[in-house]
Amino acid sequence: MKKTFNIYFLLAEFTGLAIAWIDTQPNWDDTGITVSLVLLAAILFGFLTFKKPWIIAVAVSMWIPLLEIMFSRNYGALLAFIPGFAGAYAGYFLKHLVLKK
Repeated sequence: MKKTFNIYFLLAEFTGLAIAWIDTQPNWDDTGITVSLVLLAAILFGFLTFKKPWIIAVAVSMWIPLLEIMFSRNYGALLAFIPGFAGAYAGYFLKHLVLKK
């Protein structure tokens, strides 16, 4: 189980990094799509993991604030953690409702 969690954790990090990379492109200015991608990725990985949805939430959503603060000092990007946590816990609880564990 730990090996599976580690694989999903790495995939969640790479997915979050890809979303952040798209978000930092010069002609990209669509916050709604970025938020939706973070939310959907967090739901997916929250559903796939067996424990610790907060780690998945951080793995998916930490890259946007990190890059935005580093490059443009945009501290409002910390709000990216909201859809990350909401999605990870929604996926986690959805899995428990579906599987009745």
